[in-house]
Amino acid sequence: MTWYLTEDVEEFRRAAGDCLARDSVLCTALLTVSEMVRRHGPHAYEDAEPARFGWWRETDDAPVDAAFLQTPPRPPLLGPMREPLARALARKLRAAGVALSGVKGGDGSTQAFADEWTGGGGWTAATRLRLFRLGELTPQQPPPPGRARQAIADDIPAAAAWMKRFAADIGETSDADYTQNISRRVADGCLYFWETDDGQPVSMAARSPIVAGQSRVSPVYTPAELRGRGYAGAVTAAVSRAALEAGAEQVLLFADQANPTSNALYQRLGYRPLADFVDVDFVDADLVDADLVDVDLG
Repeated sequence: MTWYLTEDVEEFRRAAGDCLARDSVLCTALLTVSEMVRRHGPHAYEDAEPARFGWWRETDDAPVDAAFLQTPPRPPLLGPMREPLARALARKLRAAGVALSGVKGGDGSTQAFADEWTGGGGWTAATRLRLFRLGELTPQQPPPPGRARQAIADDIPAAAAWMKRFAADIGETSDADYTQNISRRVADGCLYFWETDDGQPVSMAARSPIVAGQSRVSPVYTPAELRGRGYAGAVTAAVSRAALEAGAEQVLLFADQANPTSNALYQRLGYRPLADFVDVDFVDADLVDADLVDVDLG
């Protein structure tokens, strides 16, 4: 009974593919992040260390019961797993000398991992997220003035600047260069703007490429001075429709539970809550091996 670790994403997907497919919705972030690494290499997120992956088997020939991944220096992202497996993973990573600033995943398993890592204290729930799935898309009527359009290469500098502001708004690093991140989204045809009738972009939203029949909306951003005018709802509806038209069987998104405005907006558009997740920070300086930051995984 053990956790297997690898830096080879193909080995991970071969070993854990059936496990991810069994609960593809709850494994949405593992699927999209591992697909990004498959397409763009072990340093897809511009990290000094390559991504690492892992899976749990009771025996060498037993089915995989659980999986996780990490794109250092970001915290590990746990797939659905029983709490004893989360504790075993914390021990495995500590024994491997991995430096961690926190952990992400479902409530129970994430807290079990954090308790094991910190000895029962020294962590805090930094952000509580809710996963939504689109039912019947119901765009707001009437929509705000303007139209949706797919982003093009000329939009990359402005969108990268907005991405930096989005990161700052949600408490992530604001000094990163998001040009490559945005360039990939544009190249994939997955970034959309809502623009006014005179052609001025006022909101943006992106979706992930389709993996395992699903596409995930992230991020959704409207500059602070333009909020409250319906632009975010309009661009979210547009990018959701684009995902469906591209063949997605399921369209998903995460929302911060502490933001009732966005939660209500997504539900008005037809999204329905599925499960709760938590981002945990390790706050005891003696238990954190480095001063690390988190960034968007969308």
